[in-house]
Amino acid sequence: MYLVVNAGSSSIKTALFDDALAEVMAIDALEIGGASALKVAGEKTAFVIADHAVALDAILSQYASNGHEVSALTAAGHRVVHGGERLTAPTLITDKSLQDIRACTPLAPLHNPHNIAGIEALAKRAPALPQVACFDTAFHADQAKIETTYPLPLALREKGYRRYGFHGQSYAGLVRQMGDAMPRRVLACHLGNGASLCAIRDGKSVATTMGYSPLAGLPMGTRVGDIDPGAVLSMVEADGLGATAQALNKSSGLTGLAGTNDMVTLEGRDDDEARFAIDYYCYWIARHAGALFTAMGGVDAVAFTGGIGENAPSIRDAVMQHLSWIGDLPVHVIPADEERQIAADTKAVVEAHK
Repeated sequence: MYLVVNAGSSSIKTALFDDALAEVMAIDALEIGGASALKVAGEKTAFVIADHAVALDAILSQYASNGHEVSALTAAGHRVVHGGERLTAPTLITDKSLQDIRACTPLAPLHNPHNIAGIEALAKRAPALPQVACFDTAFHADQAKIETTYPLPLALREKGYRRYGFHGQSYAGLVRQMGDAMPRRVLACHLGNGASLCAIRDGKSVATTMGYSPLAGLPMGTRVGDIDPGAVLSMVEADGLGATAQALNKSSGLTGLAGTNDMVTLEGRDDDEARFAIDYYCYWIARHAGALFTAMGGVDAVAFTGGIGENAPSIRDAVMQHLSWIGDLPVHVIPADEERQIAADTKAVVEAHK
């Protein structure tokens, strides 16, 4: 069996897959600092989840109470947000590769430390268990240099300031699910609280809307998306770095426009702010799509995934209406399947190292 771990800053989510990659059991996110409501040995146990190690202990105890002992695991796969320029494929975790992941922390200071915490917590509980890091950036690693380069002075480019792209597990899972039926040029739209587009040609990423960080590109649930760097510099000067980072990451996007990042709530409201937020969101998805059509030399189909992409047909329809100038395009709705993709990548790495 394969354990998949997605350790975030304030939560940890896991899933368990058998050798055929069928999901055996999943545990929704446990909030770090919150109370557990897990059933262990048939009884609900409540206690505070102090850190990732406590959360993983609680999760593994629940798995064991359902007959899935740690000793039965073949390997564990971890979502790691940033692999930088060196870690461009799923990687067996060793002292060296963990050091490389730590070296990427400046590129994703809000994500990689928590991903590492999950890896270290599991290593303490099961030191002999093989672990694999699966990177959100890896799917985009083969993009052309003309696509990934920022026109900055060489000294800054050498520090790693470039476009990386994210949501790689989602896009890789989309390609896997579509299989041989996948058209040559697909505009993939991962629309959730975080949102991005990816131009996929022949199953490979050729361009995407996120850049150096997951802050760039589309307006999102709470993130601003693209904004003039001059405006950011002015905000920092006026309000300070911390307040500006909070505003751009946590208080912008749909939340900034209409007070909430919940699309169901927005669609249920009948006021100008909500209508404008939805119109803005759909327009800018289509606006960015035009650039990605250029990157892949046209488009043969559009695929939606993610919480909004899968569950909000009115949003899909509005985006496609903006793109109607290109003619009728096949539209696919693909369930996000990041955990199964991580399990598949983990299995491939472990089998390759046998």
